[in-house]
Amino acid sequence: MEKFGKSQSVVRTEDLRFLTGEGRYVDDIAPTEALHGYFFRSSVAHGVITSLDVSDAAAAEGVHLVLTCADLEAAGMDIAMAGAVVKNRDGSDGAQPLRPMLARERVRYVGEPVAMIVADTLAAARDAAELIMFEVDDLPAKVDRAVGGEALHAEAPDNKAFDWGMGDEAATEAAFAAAAKTVVLDVEDNRIIVNSMEPRGCYAEWHDGRVHVANNGQGVWVHKGYIAKAFGLDPELVHVTNPDTGGAFGMKSMTYNEYFCVAQAARVLARPVRWMSERTEAMLTDNGGRDLTSLAELAFDADHRITAYRVRTICNLGAYNSQFAQFIQTQLFSRVLMGVYDVQTTWLQVDGVYTNTVPVDAYRGAGRPEAIYVLERLMDRAARELGVDPWELRRINFIKPEQFPYKAATGETYDVGDFERLLQRVAEEADHAGFAARKAADARRGLLRGMGLCYYIESILGDPSEGAKVVFEAEGHVTIYVGTQSGGQGHETVYAQFLSDQTGIPADRIRVVQGDSDLIKTGGGTGGSRSVTTQTNATLATVAKITEVFSAFLADELGVPAREIMFDDERFRAEGSNLTPTMLEVAEMAREKGRGDLLEHHERDTLPARSFPNGAHVAEVVIDPETGIVTTERYTVVDDFGNLINPMLAEGQVHGGVAQGVGQAVQERVVYDEDGQLLTASFMDYAMPRAADLPYISFTSEPVPSTANVMGMKGCGEAGTVGALAAVANAVQDALWEHGVRQADMPFTPHRVWEMLNEGRLAAE
Repeated sequence: MEKFGKSQSVVRTEDLRFLTGEGRYVDDIAPTEALHGYFFRSSVAHGVITSLDVSDAAAAEGVHLVLTCADLEAAGMDIAMAGAVVKNRDGSDGAQPLRPMLARERVRYVGEPVAMIVADTLAAARDAAELIMFEVDDLPAKVDRAVGGEALHAEAPDNKAFDWGMGDEAATEAAFAAAAKTVVLDVEDNRIIVNSMEPRGCYAEWHDGRVHVANNGQGVWVHKGYIAKAFGLDPELVHVTNPDTGGAFGMKSMTYNEYFCVAQAARVLARPVRWMSERTEAMLTDNGGRDLTSLAELAFDADHRITAYRVRTICNLGAYNSQFAQFIQTQLFSRVLMGVYDVQTTWLQVDGVYTNTVPVDAYRGAGRPEAIYVLERLMDRAARELGVDPWELRRINFIKPEQFPYKAATGETYDVGDFERLLQRVAEEADHAGFAARKAADARRGLLRGMGLCYYIESILGDPSEGAKVVFEAEGHVTIYVGTQSGGQGHETVYAQFLSDQTGIPADRIRVVQGDSDLIKTGGGTGGSRSVTTQTNATLATVAKITEVFSAFLADELGVPAREIMFDDERFRAEGSNLTPTMLEVAEMAREKGRGDLLEHHERDTLPARSFPNGAHVAEVVIDPETGIVTTERYTVVDDFGNLINPMLAEGQVHGGVAQGVGQAVQERVVYDEDGQLLTASFMDYAMPRAADLPYISFTSEPVPSTANVMGMKGCGEAGTVGALAAVANAVQDALWEHGVRQADMPFTPHRVWEMLNEGRLAAE
């Protein structure tokens, strides 16, 4: 591990400026002379636009411009928002209806942008919006996931966006027919609102035909490409920057309607224009997460070994295809379909459905938490129906260490793993043996205690290639330019720490630059737990290049062959020479010799394969049957992230992911009424986890270094959420099972749990 990072828990350097108000968020850095944008949004979930008169708003005091979809089209813009599609089972493409940047002809969800008002102040723009004459002939709103209903799009007459499948349906059917025992469970995965601490925002400005858009995203190159397409510009005329981003979680990885409209307004007015979402606006318009239901089945032989797995899923896409939505519950779900179990006969079928709700896309884990949630809930149910300990059922079916590399049924190749070892470790850390005594003590107090286990695995996603540019600046400082984007994960610390470990350059002399399409040629952004693994791999390639050219330079200076010069991660050395310069000293020598070509180095590299973080989560909950209140009392995690650069930051990522998983499991739930109105559009109605709702989270690293990259790393950004959903849900089900509750679905709010218990009592009578 010494060669590839010293695995030290270095405190985050960026926190000082964040905690002292020195962060550079998009709303902090917008030009002072920028005009303010405000979006007039539909208050109707579904209907035909019969009147849109913005003339009074345009004439209002302080208003400079009002944009509608017709204005964007008249300006020659390509108004189609991006939305990738999957293949249907018959080989045709999934539905791809137009999603306009501003509503055209119809509105399809509450909050859909209809017009943009630009004024001197936000108050003036908001007041002008009240003057817009907007009339809609209502159509029936569809808010359920069932196929059918009033068609939202002509391209999907039954509201089915796609019909996707993967696996061997016939072989799976045959395996179920021959099974000694089959187990089935209907599993619902509730929709959530991401609620990043910093809502979405942007500003735009034009200079000499070139546009600059600054937004708080997860990377600049996706935005650069789509902005160029929308305006018909050469990509070199588009400059995108991401300043500090206050939380993203997948929701900010894609383009949104507002960014294009703000850019067009700035072009028309030849003035900078800014926009920042308000919280309720964000709840109405940010892409939602999850929102699917799955009928899952396992087939077993007489020895409790799984012989086949079958899942039929219906997922809610919302009103349109978001940028990645069709892929989330299909291909990304399939990445870890069979989890850590040795089963080759599988069938996954997914129907995507349009509804009159805000579009759904990636949320921390993007498909993998959903897949593991279904599988691990079903494993727990199977253990109960088979009369087997749930921990033992998992052991029986684990992929064994000697089976690696293991090609999963859906084509993924797991490089390494030792699942039994981690399960044994988590049993110790969670005091599995002491659970019965804790449960009995609670029972004497009239409380219900349950323990839930989830063994998860996830797949690192995104572009496997990345670049890093290292520049030796004057006065002994170094800048590293990276292609990923921090949303609060601590990249500035970990990238500087890693470069320091490989070069001996003090970390406090290293500056990390991210999120600027002019300064960094290309990059994959942040998402899919890819950042640290891909970025450090690129850094290694750049350091290797620096070492090579510095060695050649020193060879000339010392009069020895370059092959005799060695670099030990701190100093260059050559036998017979007392000169042992550091990298910074070699850079200064090159500067003095006028060798500016040696002071800037850029390399790209590609990971040969994906890595697969995995681990075991154990949750213990206590339920008060009189109130239905669920308290997550103990939470234990043992993770295999391979080699760690900074264990403290990895643990922080796990804590954050678990908090989001517990939030969805116990509190968070999006509710629309039958007319498509969002009933959970404020923190008064949408419950977020607070510190008091979370227990101490025990984290233990039990690494099995990956062979898919030279550092032996596995990504950790989403793992906490992947494991948390089923761990908490299985714990609640465990507590409720002996009280007659057989179907326990998230979120486990007091009222829902109280109802479950009462229904269980009635069923028992």
